[in-house]
Amino acid sequence: MKEIKAFVKPFKVNDILNQLLQAGYPNITVSMAEGTGSFKSDELSLSTHFSITDSKVAKIEIVCNDVDVEKIVSIISTKGRTGNPGDGIIYVSEVENVYKVNQDLKNTAM
Repeated sequence: MKEIKAFVKPFKVNDILNQLLQAGYPNITVSMAEGTGSFKSDELSLSTHFSITDSKVAKIEIVCNDVDVEKIVSIISTKGRTGNPGDGIIYVSEVENVYKVNQDLKNTAM
């Protein structure tokens, strides 16, 4: 299994989520975040919460089977693109184990 973590512009999230849901990927976590990056825009403003962050981002997280990675990354990349620098970044990581919160650890993983 893989975990896909994408940091994208907040105004692109609904387009990305709608496409992921239509493609059959309903288990998605989305959160708002703030960060820094190498691209600097004239529209950036310093955070009121953190002294060094300068851009608002949305973080999308999804755990999937290995065979689904390419399709999910393609959806996020296509729907999250604005055509301008600083659109975001996508990470793919290996997931070793998955457990349900109410699962006894003596039982097997999902």
